[in-house]
Formats: sequence, structure tokens, C-alpha cells
Amino acid sequence: MVQKIQAIRFKQWLSEWDDFDFDAEQHRRKPDAHILLFSMPAVQLRALSGVYRRTRDHEGGEGLQRLHDPKRSAAIRDFVRFGHPYSGLPILARDEPSAALRKPGWLPTAIVVNILTEGDERRGRKVSPSDIVSIYNDGGSRAELTLPYSDRLKQWVPSDLEPFEVIDGQHRLWAFEEALKDGNLPGDFELPVVAFTGLDVGWQAYLFWSINVSPKRINPSHAFDLFPLLRSAAWLETLSDLRIYRQARAQELTELLYTQPESPFHNRINMLGESSKTAPAGAGVTQAGWVQAITTSFLSTGSGRSANGLFAAEISPATGPLRWSRPQQAAFLIVLWNSIRQALMQSTEEWVAQLTRPNGPEMLDRDAVAAFTGNRTMLNQEQGVRGVLAVANEIFFSLAQLNTNDFEIETQLFPGTATSSEDVSVAISELENTKLMNWINDFGTSIASFDWRSADAPGLDDNQQMLKRAFRGSSGYVALRAQLFKHLSNGPKEIADVASEALKRSF
Repeated sequence: MVQKIQAIRFKQWLSEWDDFDFDAEQHRRKPDAHILLFSMPAVQLRALSGVYRRTRDHEGGEGLQRLHDPKRSAAIRDFVRFGHPYSGLPILARDEPSAALRKPGWLPTAIVVNILTEGDERRGRKVSPSDIVSIYNDGGSRAELTLPYSDRLKQWVPSDLEPFEVIDGQHRLWAFEEALKDGNLPGDFELPVVAFTGLDVGWQAYLFWSINVSPKRINPSHAFDLFPLLRSAAWLETLSDLRIYRQARAQELTELLYTQPESPFHNRINMLGESSKTAPAGAGVTQAGWVQAITTSFLSTGSGRSANGLFAAEISPATGPLRWSRPQQAAFLIVLWNSIRQALMQSTEEWVAQLTRPNGPEMLDRDAVAAFTGNRTMLNQEQGVRGVLAVANEIFFSLAQLNTNDFEIETQLFPGTATSSEDVSVAISELENTKLMNWINDFGTSIASFDWRSADAPGLDDNQQMLKRAFRGSSGYVALRAQLFKHLSNGPKEIADVASEALKRSF
């Protein structure tokens, strides 16, 4: 008995398309107005499907698909078994503590295929008449496909050309073919299929391009904004050296900077990566920018050439890392930035006046906040945020090594529980009553006296503009960090000493 499957038949066609230039000689004959939607077991779909590699010769190109990448298929196979982010972990890191990261590996995106007809020819080959997949429909919304075999899970082999050709989804199919051999995935795992019928290769190339090239990727800030919905509570109980853990922690700290009323960035971070026209007022830095800046500074593990992160690396082999909870980490960042903001509000620096009184001293009202939240201060740009966090982390990590006891803060908070706004407020209050606060204020005062104007700010001479432009781009982070350490080396003594040592080590 032959195998039959049911399909939904739907129409995607506009009457104005009838006037388009369809040309069979150019492999663009007029397509069928209807498309099919159905599902079938992965083993069955793989057996029916051929994949045509993209090749070129002196007469031009042929085929659509890229060369099969076994690593990509293996990654898909692992994703199906374990979900994200567990499937992305190194094999040695897939231990019991990481088990909480496992999730279902759904593949809801359809494999896109073309069902070949009797007249279709590919590279001199055709589908054998006995292997043709016949389609019956009554003119309505349902269709029935008759397959050339009876057992839906049998590894069927075509007589000649496969009756399906894959337009998009080859690596998903190969992931199942390889997994079926070693028993990692079941053969009855079903995949959704969108099927065209008798579609010329010219239209297939157009479809492949529109699926793989045309769509705009989700912006990183939007992706990070989904983190709280994706992760389980166990993600953040232990700060692992795995990047996914540190990014999740950085995202939570960014969220707290955005939502905490005491934060100078309250409602002032571009959480969704919107354009400057739709982003919140004064939000010059995206969530992705903040996550990257915190991950590479305070949450750095110190491995390789990276700096030791105050929130992640061991202060010493004897003491280990700081035992600060998430509310305490958020409180430190909030208090640190508040000290910078407060210093700017009281500053008499000429560069601050240039930003806060752009029209000169005749202005009676001084918009002091412009030096911190304006669009021409690097403190409201990614370069400035990364620069401040980088040097602050190195300064306070060194101070923690020299004065470990001063970083042991008595707290009434319980680690490992969900972080609330009230917890962060308590942590801020506790931090403000410690000796550590003196260093934070010294740092804030010193860093605020640096000229934070961006290259397009008013009052810059040619040399100053050239220096500011050097801070742009990836190499600009290194240049800015060097200038900040040089500036801090002339500040309060203990911070100046640490900054001078950092200069000797790095530059």
C-alpha cells in the first residue's frame, strides 16, 4: 500500500504578477499560484530530497546550495537534543551544574523544497516515473501527496533523481541523517515543509536569496532583552567562566541600571537598540553596548590577556573572588556612576562649560546635565562607557588586592535569591557607609575632570579634534584607556598609584 500524506494548499499570488516577464528559456517559467504546507518524519524527507551544490564553470554557475558543513549539521543536531545555550557549550563543560541550561530544541521553521514533475530535468537526469510524487487536489484548500513507497520510516532509495529538491534547509536534513546513524535522534521527529511544485531553478535561486540574504537580522540589544525570558534562575546562581553565563549576568546588571530609581541611567539605556529618533531621551548607549562593556570589564575572568574582573576573578588564591551578590554588584555600578555624575554637576572645568553653556557665558541657565547625558559627551556614548568601566574595574581590582578587608561588606541580603529593586536599594545604602565609598568618590571626581567631549563638540581646537577622533573604532578603546590611566595618575594618591602601575604594565 502506498504512503499518502495530507497537505494544506494555499494561494500566494497577485493578479498583477501575471504581467511579469516569465521566460522558460531563462529558467523562470510561470510558477504555480499555489503552495503546499505539510509535515513528515525527518528520515522520510531526507530520503526524498536531493541537494544541488553550487558549482561554476566557464559557462556560468549551477545549483543553489553551499558546500555541506558537517560542523553546522552537528551543531543543529546538538541543538535539537539540548536546546540553547547548552548545545553551544564545550563537551567538557556539559556537566551536572550546566544541566539546567537544557531546553527543547524545536525546529519550527519549514524546510523549503520543490517537488519535481515528470518534465523537470536536472543535470541530464529526471525523476523515475515510479518515484514521482503525485499530488491530488479538488480545487480547494486541501491536497493529498502520494509517495513512492509504503513504509514512512524506511530508508527509501530513489531509482534515479530524488523527487524533492531542497531550496532551503539542507543542514537541518543532514543533521538528522547523521544522527539517525548513531541513534542520537529518532526517525519519527517531524519537520514542517513548504513545497513548491515544478519550480524553475531561476525562481529557486530567487527564493534562496530572499530567505538567506534579504531579511534583516535581529539587533543585539533586542536579543539581549529576551534573556530574562530565556534563562532559568539557575543560570545566575554560579558565575561560570563560560561567556553565556557572564553575558546573562551583564544583561541583568544592565537591566538594574535601567530600572533602579537611584541609577543615573534610570530609563536612560536604549534597551531595544532603537534609532536615536525613537530611543528614550538621553539614551545614547544600547543595551548590547552595556552588556559588552560589563562583560569585558567587571565580569572578565582574567584568562589570557584579558583584565581581571572585580565581580568574577579571584582577588587572590587564598580569598577567591569577592562574595558580592547581584544586588551588591548593581549597587557598586550605580554608586560609581552617581559619583561621576555628581562631580560633573559641581565641576568648573572649561570643557563642562562648553557643553553646558554652548552659547557662551551670557546664558543665565546652565544645563549641567548635558555634560553627562548630552549627545556630545562620550559619557553618553559606547566608547565612554567602555572606557570608564574598563579603567574603574582595573583600579578597584588592584585596590581590592591591596585592601581586601575594605571590600568585605556586611550585608543583610541573602545571596542566590531573586534580585529586587528593594535589595539593590539596601545594597546601595550599605555601600555608602563603608570606607570603599571614599575611593569611589575619589575616582568619580578624578575621572569627571577628564575632557569627555566628543569630536563634534563645541570649543575644540584642531589638535583636540584629532585626539578625539582617535578614540573612535575598535583601536580607539585602547587609546582612550591609555589616556584615562594617564589622567588618573595625576589624581588622588592611592588611585594615582594604581593608575601609574597600570600604565607601566600595559603601555
